[in-house]
Amino acid sequence: MRIAMLGHKRIPSREGGVEIVVEELSTAMVQKGHAVTCYNRGGHHISGAQFDRKKQKQYCGVRMYTVPTIDRKGLAAMTSSFFGALRAAFGRYDVVHFHAEGPCAMMWLPKLFRKRCIATIHGLDHQRGKWGRFAKWYILRGEKCAVKRADEIIVLSRGAQQYFLDTYGRTTVLIPNGVKKAEKLPAKEITERWGLKKEEYILFLGRLVPEKGVHYLLEAYKKAQVDKKLVIAGGTSDTDEYVTRLLQMAGDDEKIIFTDFVEGDTLKELYSNAYLYVLPSDLEGMPLSLLEAMSYGNCCLTSDITECTDVTGAWGYSFPKGDVTALQEQLKMLCSQPAQVKACAEGAAEQVCRLYNWDDITEKTLRLYRKKQKKEAYLEA
Repeated sequence: MRIAMLGHKRIPSREGGVEIVVEELSTAMVQKGHAVTCYNRGGHHISGAQFDRKKQKQYCGVRMYTVPTIDRKGLAAMTSSFFGALRAAFGRYDVVHFHAEGPCAMMWLPKLFRKRCIATIHGLDHQRGKWGRFAKWYILRGEKCAVKRADEIIVLSRGAQQYFLDTYGRTTVLIPNGVKKAEKLPAKEITERWGLKKEEYILFLGRLVPEKGVHYLLEAYKKAQVDKKLVIAGGTSDTDEYVTRLLQMAGDDEKIIFTDFVEGDTLKELYSNAYLYVLPSDLEGMPLSLLEAMSYGNCCLTSDITECTDVTGAWGYSFPKGDVTALQEQLKMLCSQPAQVKACAEGAAEQVCRLYNWDDITEKTLRLYRKKQKKEAYLEA
């Protein structure tokens, strides 16, 4: 098949979960003999120009085009998805795969040319705290466009599946994200840069956006007064004001370390040597960082939203979403019970790699591409 993908920022990149998914799917599909083109966004890396990479025309067999982009908050996704959808509309593609809700607002373009269009809803983006009124309206418009025009909609969680059924009467297909078996690395660079040693720190890794709940973690950590350091690994995502708030909350506490955006061996070392991984999110699609943390054999503590607890299952701990006191108590308990943490960690890697395998997920996606369209009854968006 000839496949186009758009809606992501760019690949290869770890700017967000969407980018990781697009990279894994597109490269795996090429290995299976399909022709895949990814329409990358222009502009700078979301965490700053210092993380920019040289533009490529091909990556692991995937053809890549960088489309015109207005590199400003609220406009980058809109303009890049317009030009990506326009090129896909005129291209010789069997399937055009849109990723995320906002870009789906441009799905009408390839549908004009009777292209088969698939939408993956990576999360209910209009609910995210970083967006203003216009951006939320536009993202919701994209969601409604996907409901009305997409031949198939992929969601990542049971919660999102129920949302589309309750809100629009639209059936969706649940295909979760995947993860690869981790390559563990000893603490070397992280020791040199931040003084971090094996099992001496608690880790959060992800974009620093309000819905990730890092402010809950900082407050709970300060109250818990545990002997572990706290590492906040991740960069801004059009959320400079929120990052400033987090830095102010941390104050001059030398046990709290902000690493900024990390990738490569630095990221692997952070995952490999953490005592505990914490994800206190209010809202998620399906957190790839949680899958990755478990694949490295980390004991994980998350908020009790189903998008997290469905992943951890019996191999993790949770606390009521937004409850700082409960999070504080869990941190104190787990930091005082290393044997309990170790037992949890030992089962995590096996479970996550078995249940969330990229080969299986790629095959399910390809079967959906080939599936004959069925007319579904759903409410008008």
